Amino acid sequence: MYETEPELRDLQTLIDASLGRSTAHLRSIISGERSLTAEQLTRVLTGMCVLVLSTVTAKGEPRVSAVDGHFLHGRWVFGTARGAAKARHLRVRPAASVAHVRGEELGVFVHGEVEELVSADGSTHPDWPPIHEYMRGFYGDFYGDTSSDWNDVVYYRLRPTWMAAYTTDPARLLAQAS
Repeated sequence: MYETEPELRDLQTLIDASLGRSTAHLRSIISGERSLTAEQLTRVLTGMCVLVLSTVTAKGEPRVSAVDGHFLHGRWVFGTARGAAKARHLRVRPAASVAHVRGEELGVFVHGEVEELVSADGSTHPDWPPIHEYMRGFYGDFYGDTSSDWNDVVYYRLRPTWMAAYTTDPARLLAQAS
C-alpha cells in the first residue's frame, strides 16, 4: 500500500461519488457487502495487475488491449512501447478506461484521462522518480538488468474521473490479500 491518508480520502470520495452517479442497475450490483472501501481496495491491488485498457482510434473505433498495471497512490500506472497502437491513440486522445477483473471475485473499473510520465523528449513528470524506482525494483530482477534503457517504453498514469469496485466475497478476498 503506497497511499497516504489524504490519497485514501480522495480515493474514497471518488468511489462514493462514482457510485452515487451510477445507474440503479450498477448500484444494485455494487452495494453494501459487495463494495470495497478505498483502504480495502489498496490492500487488494498490490504488485502487478493485468489491466484491460480501452482506447479509441482516430475513426472513433474502440480498441482494447492488456497492460501491466500497478496501483500506486490511488491511481493506475501502466506502460507500453512508444510505437504501440495504444500509445498512438493515447497521445492524441488521452481519455481511457481500464478494468481489472479476477473472475467473479473482483472487478475494478476506472474511467479517466492518462498523463504521460516520461515524454519522448525525456522530460519527466515531477512524480516520475519514485514511480520509476518502484518499476525498476519490480521489473529489474525479471529482466536481469536494472540499468536498462527504458526510453522505448512510455509510462502513463490514469487520472480517474469515475471508479467502481466490487467483490463477491470481501472476507475471502481480504484474507487472501493479507
